[in-house]
Amino acid sequence: MVVQQLMVQNGLRYRLYQEMVPEARLQGISVTNLFIVALVLLSFLFLALETEPTLNTQPGWQQAFRIFNVFVVTAFATEYVLRVFVAGLNPDYRGLSGRLKYMTRFYSIADLLAFLPELIVMLAGFGIPLIALRVLRLFRLIKLARFVPAFDIFGAAVRRAGTQLLTALAMALVLVYVAAVALYFIEGVGGQHQETFASIPRAIWWAIATLTTVGYGDVYPVTPLGRMFASVIAIAGIGVVALPAGVFASAFSDELRARQDAKTQAASHAYSAQAERTPEEKVPLPGTDGGLED
Repeated sequence: MVVQQLMVQNGLRYRLYQEMVPEARLQGISVTNLFIVALVLLSFLFLALETEPTLNTQPGWQQAFRIFNVFVVTAFATEYVLRVFVAGLNPDYRGLSGRLKYMTRFYSIADLLAFLPELIVMLAGFGIPLIALRVLRLFRLIKLARFVPAFDIFGAAVRRAGTQLLTALAMALVLVYVAAVALYFIEGVGGQHQETFASIPRAIWWAIATLTTVGYGDVYPVTPLGRMFASVIAIAGIGVVALPAGVFASAFSDELRARQDAKTQAASHAYSAQAERTPEEKVPLPGTDGGLED
């Protein structure tokens, strides 16, 4: 009887593992995780609606927002507990130390922050308005990264081009500072003594707006020398924006190509292994059940 109960418990735990852990499925997304994705998107929709004065001042909408937030916090708390519960099926997270290791993962911490602060306030009532905790709901966006491959590819591309991107960022920062110092001396110290260029920190705002080709027009040089230098900075800004974009585009393309090659290689190995087990060296066509003619 005890053995049977353990088998049932392990079977339920394994089914939960397949539902909760995306890596446990060969393809597609489970119904449970699809529900979590939909709930995350709905929570962002309600977050936007809660900031609308014509809605958040009406008692009916206030009650709807309150009920929905309680439901979302409860759902995410249950999800977190289940993920910790089934994590033990992975050999890396077995036992107490393994659970603690799982709970300190990046995704696990994001899952915890997605509901815990609001849950504590709801239960204890510390007097902290829930509106102050809305910003923490952005951690729910990380939940989507677990199920959307594009986020994983994006992160891998950033890691692949990390050194080049840091180099481009360093060059941009140096150019911003040099431009701010030059305009400070040209427009702030000399020339018209503009108040907007009266210090290097004030000039940095102009340098950033110009180098990123935004150019709001609220701050601009008026002397001929200042305008000439500003023209050079504006042209250099095109390269500052284009350089990291080109580096990242190349890394993104390389990452996609590497993943496609790995997928093709894995499929080729699986196909070769199946061919070796086929009698008379006949290889079944892809998509068939592998049957052969006599």
